[in-house]
Amino acid sequence: MQNFLKDWRQDAMNKHQYDSAIFIGDKLLALTNDPNDAFWLAQVHFSTGNYSRALTFLNKHKLLDHSPSCRYLAAHCCIKQFKYEDALTILGDKTPGHMLGNSYKSRRKLQHTSGNARNGVHRKGSSRTDKGEPSQEHERESASETKYEGAMSYLRGICFAKQNSYDRAKECYMDAVRIDVQCFEAFDQLMRNCLLSPDEEWEFLESLDFDTITTNGTDTSQEAAQFAKMLYTTRLSKYKNPAEFSNAVESLSQHYNLDTNPDLLLSKAELLFTQCRFKQALAITTSVLATDQYNFSFLPLHLACLHELHQPNTLFLLAHRLADSYPDEPATWLAVGVYYLSISQIAEARRFFSKASMMNPHFGPAWIGFAHTFALEGEHDQAVSAYGTAARLFQGTHLPQLFLGMQHLQLNNLTLAHDYLTTAHGLCRTDPLLLNELGVVFYHLDHLPEAIQLFNRALTIADEVDSDPTFWLATRANLGHAYRRQHQWSLALSEFEEVLRQGTVSSSSNDVNNNTAGRHNILAAKGLVLLEMGRTWDAIGSLHEALGVCPQDPVATDLLARALEENIGRNGDGTFGDEANTESILDEAFEVKREEVRRRGLRKGGRKGRVLVGGDGGAGMERMSEGGEDSMMVMSDEG
Repeated sequence: MQNFLKDWRQDAMNKHQYDSAIFIGDKLLALTNDPNDAFWLAQVHFSTGNYSRALTFLNKHKLLDHSPSCRYLAAHCCIKQFKYEDALTILGDKTPGHMLGNSYKSRRKLQHTSGNARNGVHRKGSSRTDKGEPSQEHERESASETKYEGAMSYLRGICFAKQNSYDRAKECYMDAVRIDVQCFEAFDQLMRNCLLSPDEEWEFLESLDFDTITTNGTDTSQEAAQFAKMLYTTRLSKYKNPAEFSNAVESLSQHYNLDTNPDLLLSKAELLFTQCRFKQALAITTSVLATDQYNFSFLPLHLACLHELHQPNTLFLLAHRLADSYPDEPATWLAVGVYYLSISQIAEARRFFSKASMMNPHFGPAWIGFAHTFALEGEHDQAVSAYGTAARLFQGTHLPQLFLGMQHLQLNNLTLAHDYLTTAHGLCRTDPLLLNELGVVFYHLDHLPEAIQLFNRALTIADEVDSDPTFWLATRANLGHAYRRQHQWSLALSEFEEVLRQGTVSSSSNDVNNNTAGRHNILAAKGLVLLEMGRTWDAIGSLHEALGVCPQDPVATDLLARALEENIGRNGDGTFGDEANTESILDEAFEVKREEVRRRGLRKGGRKGRVLVGGDGGAGMERMSEGGEDSMMVMSDEG
């Protein structure tokens, strides 16, 4: 009769007929009075959403002291009811120390080895002793309890995160994965919410003992361990070790037929996005959403690509469809906010970013988008406050610190800008945009050798990761200006000519005015360098071309007048006029022009910003280029 009821109960569960499962499970428990049947019945109540009833049932049958699995379920019931203190009372505030010791790892490895040996003997047909059977059963129970201990550490992390204790939450998540390397939910929380820096992520991955994964044979266990490590590798930050990431993706695609798996495709798209290869990233996200249009893990990255490539019509259709189908999803209102941001309706964008962040306070893209709307309107105090909140929520990513530094750079607070950008550099040393921002700070502090080094490093890294070179023309132009102020005329001329060859400095490939502004500034800078090199006639040609693009440019007009004077009568030393005075007038004119265009760009809503992306908290980063720049020195917040 008991086997009959168990089969009936399981059949009802397979069909999601929970009332039947509860009805039969209750009768089975009356017959057996087995704690396992009581726990099974509590799980059914949990599956139906009756969390209070499930918790009452566990307490009624005094199951909390029975096993870790019962305590886990009870704590989970409390969390579902937002009773985080009650959950911590059941779970305890700390992970048991013996679960993290070396003796635990040794014990697991011993189980792994002895288990394989017993399996081998059994396959050869030798008999088991009576003493061996309970030992093997005990090991299986111990392994199951260990997994529940890891799961309980994960629940501790959830509780601490809900209480805004992010440092303790991070430690609990890390403990969960150390105890049970297969506790992916804890690992995903670490990556999704950017609780670790890129360096810390890779160090943590290397510290994990994947050999604790056990299967029926030694060879298959080793393969499973390597497989799990490669899967975890694809979830790490794309700013560090892109070669190892590519190797893991290639191996998983070729040997395990995962080349079309959505998770691997998302990782590929994130890598392309960090390389500013937005069209390729959009092609991947579009292909996945074509067959699974409500895959919310793809949406933040997909929205970022659409915004970056200036496709407001597609954004409108997507946001409208999501609002009709999933009005309770934060990603829906993120899509609406990004659409309004793309058409420069900043107030509306802020309203929907705020709504998304209120629905999920740990939704990184919404927080960063919310902060960007203040930055676009020049509300620097509010922007700094919002970026500060994002920095507190997502401690492992450098983007909030980067944006804080950019805000202070706009306000000409060079000391604070340097501090924030240095902090961001400590979290991520391989983001070309960050290196460009830091280089601009050193440029304005007159530390030109350091600025040149940072600009060169940014371009080198962008080239190493195969990033689109047109997105780094601003950095190349900055490098040319740094060489110009160092009087390294040949190097400066080379950089300016390279910028003109590849394109023009612009915040958006769709903004013709910005392209024009960038071109005439670079031509004027080239003209100045040619003048300093004594190539007066070439300088006149370059300055004429600059004025042909922008006839009202006062800087090019002044330089052209000086060049014509120089062409009529050169000084004996081969230079023109008062070099120091010319440099001073030039830099002052550039600064005035830059400020005028920056204000004009903000009024038009032309400035965009990078937004943190990822599932619920942003595992990855959205890079949206900063807006219009009309000066020869392309400032960091607009480059």
